[in-house]
Amino acid sequence: MKIALIGYGKMGKAIEEIAVAKGHEIVLKIDLDNAHELNAANAAKADVAIEFTSPHSAFNNVMKCLELGLPVVCGSTGWLDKWNEVEEYCKAQNGTLIYASNYSIGVNLFFELNKYLASLMSRHPEYAVQLEEIHHTQKKDAPSGTAITLAEQVLQHIKTKKQWVNHISDNEEDLEIVSERIDPAPGTHKIKYQSPIDDIEIIHTAHNRKGFAGGAVLAAEFTKGRKGIFSMKEVLGL
Repeated sequence: MKIALIGYGKMGKAIEEIAVAKGHEIVLKIDLDNAHELNAANAAKADVAIEFTSPHSAFNNVMKCLELGLPVVCGSTGWLDKWNEVEEYCKAQNGTLIYASNYSIGVNLFFELNKYLASLMSRHPEYAVQLEEIHHTQKKDAPSGTAITLAEQVLQHIKTKKQWVNHISDNEEDLEIVSERIDPAPGTHKIKYQSPIDDIEIIHTAHNRKGFAGGAVLAAEFTKGRKGIFSMKEVLGL
């Protein structure tokens, strides 16, 4: 495949390394200094775009790709307040979009484990639940998109919790997400259930960016010949 990289930071470079190793070609690299090069002529050279930028630019990048008819795999988080607009535009354009808060295969398996554990724990209100996430200091959003996904999954099952908050709370209806920014941590997510008798924890710890990058390339391969909006659940057949 011919891939356009939108965002050429550490993640973009990790994606490039894996994509090239799998026999794909990087035909366009877009970063802050050449954003204007995301245009019709350059988009026509690519089969798919992989977008990893920031919460402030992701929405415009995704919309531009859809406008240009370029399938897009987006891994930027912190912009989902505009998701409905993107979803409607993708459908109107008959476009292709894959979005995931985390492209790691391990994390997506962890999502399934989190949902199952939350369904089991819903029958045991004596356990208090809390989420923790640790990332490197360059991560711009908090809590992480992955932590939000995990929290929303818990909220679907633990009905005593009504909403997540990104701080310690005295409100029993709040599901706490505790965020820490420590270098050089690529990402750790923990869901902890505590009772007076015992604790139950599930933890995912990323050792490097290769898991995220590999999953993004896998998602890009999945777009071939497909129209619509997908997630890693479809990509991995979960």
